[in-house]
Amino acid sequence: MKELLIATKNEGKIKEFREMFSKYGISVVSLLDHDPSIDIEETGTTFEENAVIKAEAMMNALNIPVVADDSGLEVDALNGEPGVYSARYAGIEKNDAKNTAKLLNELNRVSEEERTARFVCAVAVARPGEATFTKRGTCEGRIAEEPQGEQGFGYDPVFIPEGSSRTMAEHTSDEKNAISHRHHAIVQIEDWLKTQS
Repeated sequence: MKELLIATKNEGKIKEFREMFSKYGISVVSLLDHDPSIDIEETGTTFEENAVIKAEAMMNALNIPVVADDSGLEVDALNGEPGVYSARYAGIEKNDAKNTAKLLNELNRVSEEERTARFVCAVAVARPGEATFTKRGTCEGRIAEEPQGEQGFGYDPVFIPEGSSRTMAEHTSDEKNAISHRHHAIVQIEDWLKTQS
């Protein structure tokens, strides 16, 4: 099985990449496997810029193909916040519970029909000697009044995907991986993934 480095230390993302890439015969290696001390500063103003920064940093260091993603939540009533700051919304220590609590507090007086939001994922593929490319996937939905469910990570307990009455955290891994923003981005790099297996 071919190995592919995913430039992330986020255990939730690593799990999802492993599940989604297995069907292509690809084994995922993360920064946790490679070198957990690596810390790539995300200085971009868009999901795409941050994904490229991470992918190219590791590709340049190791001279191998690298995949990275940057993802987050855009809430319409908050003018697209938390956006690229989703992981650090409540502080730089990246605490899912605190981020979710801050989000719900910000939406305290917002009506159900105005709580529309989307998960966004930009995937970057960096390859030695070739141009880096990015693809974007989204998952539309709305923000629940309170957290529900034990699956997933990040804002999953308060995000209800379009067409569902359950939060993403109440979906199984297979259900989530069939509709998520990460799924929609990865499908767009499928042709390249097939050349890697």
